[in-house]
Amino acid sequence: MNKKVIFGILISVILVYLSVKGINFQDVASDLRKIQLSYVIFFILLIILMQYLRSYRWGLILQPMEKIDQLSLFSVTSVGFLAIAAIPARIGELARPYLISRRSSIKMSSALGSILVERILDSFTILIITLIVVFLTDLPSWIIKSSIIFSFLALAIFCFVLFLILRRESALKFINMILNKLPGKLANKIDELIHHFIDGLQVITNINLLLYLFFLSVVIWLVGVLSVYVLFLSFGFCLPLIASFVLMIIVIIGIAIPTAPGFIGNWHFACVLGLSFFGLAKAEALSFAIIYHFLSMMIVVVFGVAFLPFNKFSISDMKKQLDNK
Repeated sequence: MNKKVIFGILISVILVYLSVKGINFQDVASDLRKIQLSYVIFFILLIILMQYLRSYRWGLILQPMEKIDQLSLFSVTSVGFLAIAAIPARIGELARPYLISRRSSIKMSSALGSILVERILDSFTILIITLIVVFLTDLPSWIIKSSIIFSFLALAIFCFVLFLILRRESALKFINMILNKLPGKLANKIDELIHHFIDGLQVITNINLLLYLFFLSVVIWLVGVLSVYVLFLSFGFCLPLIASFVLMIIVIIGIAIPTAPGFIGNWHFACVLGLSFFGLAKAEALSFAIIYHFLSMMIVVVFGVAFLPFNKFSISDMKKQLDNK
């Protein structure tokens, strides 16, 4: 078994233990019985909307290479999210680029470039949200430090992407200097992959479209924040809206570290930790974490399984496709 997988499972086990340590499960059961179904339905609709907006945004990023119909985008996105949740060590991240390359003329390596653009947009959006939250609340120093590191990484990646796009020839010359030290066949293969990867970044040169994509990213994450707040209401928690922002940020940090499939442990511990800042009892926080995680994963699984027959793949096929493209 892969060392990263073992490490992720080990971390998840530790975080599950820390999440349930000292918990009276009768209190947890009592809190779960208080949930209001109407708010839960609203939460589910918001998560589905968030997934639809993600697929729509991805289509715009891919548009300079090829326009793809929305049903195909949503179908591939649904299966891709299932792969990310189910396959450890983030190998599932390759699913969407692989599947979209099978449904279009877009190379898998170019589709990988579009995923990087997504990550940059999400990074800057989350960074802005974090900075606003930092000014409005008294957050622990580790969150502020993480935000600073996160911002520098996002800025560095963005500058690198701009360099690849705006100074493509110069960037390729520099890369070729490095590739010349490799065996000819391998160097040619990597050179081809890099060219296709840069093609996937084309959208960054369209300022108007890039601004619209950033607007969509803000909407996507605000829908995510609203879904958290709606779930608060389903439990009857009297928490301020800012708590939804804080919890979302901490959950994002929590699931970014190595994890077992389904983000088990990481997600729950992040919720318990985040809600503790607002004085919520540990049993109540764990009850919320269980439902938040279950509903989020349920939506991913239901849509992923529903579209899986139309988007079949295997890990070995994905790796072969990347080698060939």
